Amino acid sequence: MNHSMIRYVLCRLLSVMGYLMVLPLFVALMYREYDSAQDFLMLIAICLIVGYVGSRYKPKNTVIYAKEGFTITAVAWIIMSILGAVPFVLTDAIPNFVDAMFETVSGFTTTGGSILTTVEGMEKSVQFWRTFTHWIGGMGVLVFLIAVVPMADGYSMHLMRAESPGPVVGKIVPKVKDTAKILYLIYCAITVVEIILLKLTGLTLYEAVTLSFSTVGTGGFAVTDSGIGGYSFATQSVITIFMALCGVNFTVYYFLINKKPKEAFAIDEVKYYLGTIVVASLLIGINIFRAGIQDSFGMSLHHALFTVTSIMTTTGFGTLDFDKWPMFSKVSLCVLSLIGACAGSTGGGFKFSRVLIVLRNVRNELNFVVHPKAVKRVFMDGHPVAGTTVKSVSAYLGIYVATLIVSVILVSLDNFDFQTTVTSVIATLNNIGPGLGMVGTTGNYSQFSALSKIVLMFDMLAGRLELLPIFIMLKPRTWRS
Repeated sequence: MNHSMIRYVLCRLLSVMGYLMVLPLFVALMYREYDSAQDFLMLIAICLIVGYVGSRYKPKNTVIYAKEGFTITAVAWIIMSILGAVPFVLTDAIPNFVDAMFETVSGFTTTGGSILTTVEGMEKSVQFWRTFTHWIGGMGVLVFLIAVVPMADGYSMHLMRAESPGPVVGKIVPKVKDTAKILYLIYCAITVVEIILLKLTGLTLYEAVTLSFSTVGTGGFAVTDSGIGGYSFATQSVITIFMALCGVNFTVYYFLINKKPKEAFAIDEVKYYLGTIVVASLLIGINIFRAGIQDSFGMSLHHALFTVTSIMTTTGFGTLDFDKWPMFSKVSLCVLSLIGACAGSTGGGFKFSRVLIVLRNVRNELNFVVHPKAVKRVFMDGHPVAGTTVKSVSAYLGIYVATLIVSVILVSLDNFDFQTTVTSVIATLNNIGPGLGMVGTTGNYSQFSALSKIVLMFDMLAGRLELLPIFIMLKPRTWRS
């Protein structure tokens, strides 16, 4: 284990965190929240000083391997969460540190589950920081670090693989640094376009910016107690479109920008992802219309499309309380939440690419039973998938199921009802936010015990980092030199 490089990269991360906190500081000054401004200024100074001192001397041995990459990523997200919770505690927005950590972890992992019963009394700068954590965590702070800080491809690729979602993470251009820059430029461009469109629907600039952070990061924090349900049809429609766009593999946008539509639309998981949104929205729209939830089929379809897109991209926004919908709709949404969005997007969940690999591998195994001498390979996008990738997806599925089961058992100690207990774990492990029962669209996580909140925080981090970095960090052998 190259401990010096771990220390060096983490200190560079502290500097980046310091610079990112300048934005909420600016908001605090703009709204004359001077006490909060002092708190943010103090945190910025600490991050920059510690970051500068700790990274002043670059280690002689700058080589790191996958072990260091996964460890740095896991530790970095824990440090980010601790630092990110401090503004909530200092401003008395969330005095309890465990609750503040829960809110921050939920923000950075773009889960969107909250312990707050109201957000409208919160200072603007703290609200801004709360939604900004979604935007920071959506693409990943280490990807941002790679984009802005000089690093050699030899070790930056390990960081990118550890933080980026999906079974396979590759470079869209020869250099990892350039790949990170392209991804962030696309990410920023989508954010700016949504801010402009939301402003045109009648929102204030503050609302447009904060809601765009939550939408593009597929997080789900709102700045009003009524959530998205209190906004106009036009606003909800814009948010629906951008939730869907941010659940797509960002490689598609790179291909489209470079006028390669064939490559863009040849990606299997994107076709299945968009097709599933359309089919599921139609079925749920018909179901809630027949149940009398809405008077018109058009509005039923609108709310179904919004909710399906929100759940599949693991954003967690809601226009209606889907906990009151018919059982078919609720079960369908639970299944969609497990699948999630595309690899290489800001969405969470198991990912469509993994689902396709698992299903196609199962089909091959069934064929192998009937035809033992047949040689079958799993194909994605017209190309064979490496055997190591198929194996890693199977291992991921095993770890995923084990984590889900253990977490449900631990959370059940709170003795809440079955649907609250199970869906709270599903909602946090898949970074969705709302579940059913007490954690539905109109509920929150405030009534859970400290132990359950810690378990759910672990699930949020494990889900966002695709499980492996967290479990590798916990292995004692990882830390041996």
